[in-house]
Amino acid sequence: MADRPVIGIFGAGKVGTALARLLVDGGYEVALTGSPRQTALDLLVSVVAPGARVATPAELVERSDVIIVAVPFGKAATVPWEAFDGKVVVDATNYWPPVDGHIAEIDADERSTSEIHAALNPRARVVKSLNHLGYHDMEDDAMPAGSPLRRALAVVGDDEGAREVVARLIDDLGFDPVDGGGLANGRALEPGHPAFGREHSASELAALLDAERVLAA
Repeated sequence: MADRPVIGIFGAGKVGTALARLLVDGGYEVALTGSPRQTALDLLVSVVAPGARVATPAELVERSDVIIVAVPFGKAATVPWEAFDGKVVVDATNYWPPVDGHIAEIDADERSTSEIHAALNPRARVVKSLNHLGYHDMEDDAMPAGSPLRRALAVVGDDEGAREVVARLIDDLGFDPVDGGGLANGRALEPGHPAFGREHSASELAALLDAERVLAA
């Protein structure tokens, strides 16, 4: 993988386009793909994420080193997980019943939602991250490395190398990455858990993740 991996984003909504802007500003090549029903996608991206390009799902998968899934949770199954063999895949989705409604099979599943997604293709290198801050905070809270008030974001996944790739990405986006260990720990980043939607320093977030693991044990 190159020093600046090519980034593909599934989802051209507020989260996807905010990430695209930050990544382009950070010197990354970025491609987005959106819903088939999303009209004038080229025009939209040129206005809200200048410098990024629009690609078909197949083109995006083929050319990207890192794929970010930033679609509504209920649409996650429409993403071509079967094509993600060997790819670093960032699951930035959130299952949030006030928005998604209750999904019985998800409610009954003891796994974290990213473990459920990872099971769709065990050959994908799935990492949970970028889901536990709002799209508006992505740009408002980004700070240079070393800033004393820099916000931290967690990175969890079963593939250590994939976690390292995503950690570098998060640092370039303007946040302090915190390694949260295996993918099962992604539950701590989901809605209803203390890390979700809260501002934490790296030490605070690491302590919170450790506490969540103790409670889950």
